[in-house]
Amino acid sequence: MRLKIFQTGHAVLRQQAEPLDVSTIRVARTQLLIELMRETMRDAPGVGLAAPQVGESLQLAVIEDRAELMAGLSPATLAERERQPVPFHVIINPRLTITDPSPRLFFEGCLSVAGFVALTPRAQAVRVECLNEQAQPVVIDASGWYARILQHEIDHLHGKLCLDCMLSRSFMNVENYQRYWADQPISQVLSELGLAAG
Repeated sequence: MRLKIFQTGHAVLRQQAEPLDVSTIRVARTQLLIELMRETMRDAPGVGLAAPQVGESLQLAVIEDRAELMAGLSPATLAERERQPVPFHVIINPRLTITDPSPRLFFEGCLSVAGFVALTPRAQAVRVECLNEQAQPVVIDASGWYARILQHEIDHLHGKLCLDCMLSRSFMNVENYQRYWADQPISQVLSELGLAAG
């Protein structure tokens, strides 16, 4: 069963999501929500999905970056993005700390802004302290593309979309991204879109 993914313009995407009480994490309703979110994310397909995106204003997200999602990317692109597979996991009530604020700029999409991407700056590395689906404490240290995914999903839990921090001049539909920019170095993209410094 696939859940409905709410699109930008719906109020639930702009709300501060509620923390989950630890006693509710392992109950059947929450576990079912997690499983349905996992199925919905994979079906979309995407690399992350936050509860507000499916209409539940809760501090919960699922993440998974499968190798098959990278199949169309060149080795050079994967290296530039520092992207590698991330196994499925759940983050609940996360607290994010930036551990390397160096800005990294890449195209980013969102299942709640369907069909569009834009260059979006993110910190190079983060630490996330959260609970997993068994209500156990977890600490995640991530860099590169994985850090980007975490920042994106945790933003959702605070009512923020990638639209809020994107470089608006780079906003485009996925078709044009695939046609013109998907395998171009970011420096070239910046130059050709009139975003290069100086």
